[in-house]
Amino acid sequence: MKDRAGRRRARRFAIGTAVVVALAGMNGPWLYRFGTEKYHQYKINRPEYKAENGKWEIIEFPEKYRQNTIHAALLRTGKVLLVAGSGNNQDNFDAKRFDTRIWDPVKGTIKKVPTPTDLFCTGHTQLANGNLLIAGGTKRYEKLKGDVTKAGGLMVVHNENPDKPITLPAGTKFTGKENGKTFVSKDPVLVPRAKKVFDKETGRFLRNDPGLGRIYVEAQRSGAKYETGTQDNYRVQGLTGADARNTYGIAEKLALDKKDFQGIRDAYEFDPVAEKYIKVDPMHEARWYPTLTTLSDGKILSVSGLDDIGQLVPGKNEIYDPETKKWTYTDKVRQFPTYPALFLMQNGKVFYSGSNAGYGPDDVGRDPGIWDVETNKFTKVPGMSDPNMLETSGTVQLPPAQDEKYMVIGGGGVGESRLSSEKTRIVDLKADDPKFTDGPSLEKGTRYPQASILPDDSVLVSGGSEDYRGRSDSNILQARLYHPETNEFERVADPLVGRNYHSGSILLPDGRLMFFGSDSLYGDKANTKPGKFEQRIEIYTPPYLYRDSRPDLSGGPQTIERGASGTFTSRVASTVKKVRLIRPSASTHVTDVDQRSIALDYKVSGDQITVSVPDNKNLVQSGWYMLFVTDGDGTPSKAQWVRVP
Repeated sequence: MKDRAGRRRARRFAIGTAVVVALAGMNGPWLYRFGTEKYHQYKINRPEYKAENGKWEIIEFPEKYRQNTIHAALLRTGKVLLVAGSGNNQDNFDAKRFDTRIWDPVKGTIKKVPTPTDLFCTGHTQLANGNLLIAGGTKRYEKLKGDVTKAGGLMVVHNENPDKPITLPAGTKFTGKENGKTFVSKDPVLVPRAKKVFDKETGRFLRNDPGLGRIYVEAQRSGAKYETGTQDNYRVQGLTGADARNTYGIAEKLALDKKDFQGIRDAYEFDPVAEKYIKVDPMHEARWYPTLTTLSDGKILSVSGLDDIGQLVPGKNEIYDPETKKWTYTDKVRQFPTYPALFLMQNGKVFYSGSNAGYGPDDVGRDPGIWDVETNKFTKVPGMSDPNMLETSGTVQLPPAQDEKYMVIGGGGVGESRLSSEKTRIVDLKADDPKFTDGPSLEKGTRYPQASILPDDSVLVSGGSEDYRGRSDSNILQARLYHPETNEFERVADPLVGRNYHSGSILLPDGRLMFFGSDSLYGDKANTKPGKFEQRIEIYTPPYLYRDSRPDLSGGPQTIERGASGTFTSRVASTVKKVRLIRPSASTHVTDVDQRSIALDYKVSGDQITVSVPDNKNLVQSGWYMLFVTDGDGTPSKAQWVRVP
C-alpha cells in the first residue's frame, strides 16, 4: 500500500512537473518578467539597499483631485501649492476650467482652490511676507499651421500726435492702402503720444518719433485669399480729422501661419494662510513663460515671455514692488529666451546661466553671463561646453550658496531638435576670471533634468529625456546624487515614473523630495500615439532617512534678522556638524531660481545650538526659510521654519 501511494505521488509530481515545463515553454517570457520584477521589488525594498540608494514611492490622488500640474511651490505652512491652470489642455481652456490644489504631504490631505484665470505657464517667486507672487499665464492657445482658418498677425499702430495718446478698442478695423484687405483687432490697444525730438546742441526741433502700439489682428473671413504677402500701411476705420491723419497701422505678412501661445498681464499674490489668490496690479507687458527673480532691494524682476500677440517680449523688463503692489518698467532693454534661469548674486548683480525653456530666436540672449540690471551691462561668462544645447537644461546653485558656484545640467538643441547633452558644466563666480569647466557627465544626453538641493549639501539629479518631450520613448529612469565636495556623481535608486516637459521637483521640510508633472509628446516608441500627462506625484526618500536616528530640533525664534542669532534645542546638539537655511522652491519647466542653501555659523552649549544668519541681503533674501541641522553622517533634522525680515 505504501509503495503504491508512493508511486502515485511520484506520477502526480512527474505530471505536474511536465505541465509546469510545458507552461514555462509557452509562457517563458512572462514567467521571466514576473520573476525578475518580483526580485527587483525584493531588492529595492531591502533595508540595506534603501540605506545605500534611497527609495521612490508613487502617490496617486483620488480621481476628483487629479490635475495636470505645471507649477509647484512649497508654502511656509509646509503645504505644497500645485498649479495647473488649463494644464496644457485646450478643452479645459475653452471651458475655462482652471485648476489649483493644495497638498499637505504630512496629513495627506488635498484641497481644491478657486483659480481666477489661466495660470498655465505663469511665472512665480517667493516674497518676503511668505506669499507667492504669480504673474502671467495664457490668453490663447497656439494654433498649428493647418488649424489656422483666418489670416492674421502683428499690426504695429503708429500715433504721430505729440499732444495725446490714443486708445483703439477691440474690434477696430484696419484696411490696407495697397491690398485693400481689412483686418480686425482682437483686443484694445493704447498707443502713446509721439515723442518730440530736439537737437541736443542747438535745441532746434527735429521731428516727432511716433508712439507705437502692438496688436494682434485677423481677417474678417476664413480662407487663403485674405492672406497678404508684403508690408502695407493700414487706414484705421472710424477715425476722423487729426486722429485719422496721425494714426495708422503697419503690418508685414498677415497669413495662415502657425500662431503661438499668447500671454496675459494678470498678477496675483497667493496667501498660504488664507489659501487663496489675491489680485494685484497687472504687469505692463503680457507674458507667457516669464521668469520672476528677487533683486537686491527685495523687489521682483519680471523678464521674457510671449506677449499678447504671441511674440517674444522685446526686452521690456519690469519690476514689482511688494509694498505698493505695482509694476514699473526698468530703464534698460535686455532680451532673453523664455524662462531664463536668473539668480541674484552676492554683489547684487544677476547671473544668467544660459538655461531656458525655449521660445525665442536662437541667436538672441542665449549666452550665459553676469547682468548689472541698473546699468544694463552684460558680461559674458566663457567656457560653456555644448553651448548650442542649453535649451531645456537645468541650473542649480550648488550648496552652500556662499561659494557662488552653479551647475548647468544637460539640455538640448533649440526647438524640437533631437540633440541632447550629457554634460554638466560648473562655474565659480567668485573666481577672478569666471569660466565654465565640465563636471562629471551623465550617462545619456538629457533634456529636462530635475535638480534639487538636499540638507546634507548633496544635489539629486534625476529624470529627463534624451529627446524632445520624451519623443521615441526616451524618458530616462535614472537618479544620481552629486557631491560638490568631491565633484562626483553617485547612482542611487531609479525613479519609477518618467519625467520630461512640464515637470519639476520640490524639497519638503522632512527632507524628502517631491516630483510632479511630465508631458510626453507621444505615448509610444514609434511616435504614433498621443502622449498622456503624468498626474502622479512621486516621492524620493534619500538614503539619509534610512539610518537609525536623525537629529531633533525644536524651540527657537520664528524670526531671525540678518546679522543676528537664534538659539534652538537638540538632544544631540553635540553631533551637529552643519546648519543650513534653505529657501523653499517654486518650480516649473525644470526652472527653479528660488532654491538656495545657505551655510550658517553655529555654537553648541549642552543641548543648545545658537545659529547666526549672515548679514548680506543678496545672499539671504528676505522671506521664510527651512532651517536644518545635520549630524556627522549627513543625516538631517526635520526643518524648523524661520523668517528673515
